[in-house]
Amino acid sequence: MVSQEQRRRQLAREKFLRQQQRRTEARRKARIRNSVIASVLGVVLVGSLALYTTGVLEKDDDKASTSAQASPSASASKAPDPCEKPAGGKVKSQTWKKEPAMTIDKSAKYTLRLATTCGEIDVALKASAAPHTVNSFDFLAGKGYFDHSKCHRLTTNGIYVLQCGDPTGTGTGGPGYTIPDENLKDKSLKDNTYPAGTVAMANTGQKNSGGSQFFLVYRDSKLPPSYTPFGTVSEAGMKVLKKIAGAGESTGAGDGAPNATVVINKATVTES
Repeated sequence: MVSQEQRRRQLAREKFLRQQQRRTEARRKARIRNSVIASVLGVVLVGSLALYTTGVLEKDDDKASTSAQASPSASASKAPDPCEKPAGGKVKSQTWKKEPAMTIDKSAKYTLRLATTCGEIDVALKASAAPHTVNSFDFLAGKGYFDHSKCHRLTTNGIYVLQCGDPTGTGTGGPGYTIPDENLKDKSLKDNTYPAGTVAMANTGQKNSGGSQFFLVYRDSKLPPSYTPFGTVSEAGMKVLKKIAGAGESTGAGDGAPNATVVINKATVTES
């Protein structure tokens, strides 16, 4: 028969063991929680640094050195896709060894029209200020290079851009040649800010490394003047961009593939 003293000691031991189990479980949960937080912060930091250094803008590139500050949960809930299904057709995989010969009239006015699954985005091109860039776009559009390609990156944290122009959809593709930086002292670039409506070239973080990838700014974005600004989005085009941005991006951390199905069905450059 167990004495009262033995019973008291047995209950004390059981209570001690339960306390130890609770403490062990609490420590385990804390480790898991901290590792998740660290991983989310790492995604935000890496996504931001990618824009400035590897090219916000070009070799996924795209988005490099941004000092992101937003909440990782900002786009965690996926909004409905506001865009239509892509038109039939396949992306071309052509590349060229050198920049195309200059064929545009630098004094003329040109418009880039992106007929996307989310709506038409018209861009008034700056031929006189960025002739190499505009000439390259005229060449590539004429070859159908952008047709059926996805806009592969949306940044909603720190900077606010949609990146397109890579037929591979990976952020690493290009036309095989590079073009020089241009118009980096454009009067619109004030206080290291690319204003909403700006269309600029992505790059690898090195000088004169632009190819085919470009980004469209849907909200004023702090960026160093290292990315050739070569066009301005129309008012109607800005509505399309904001619709795309409103659907968020896939990671929930502010830098990833857009939730909207953004495909360039057809890109054309016309002289007016």
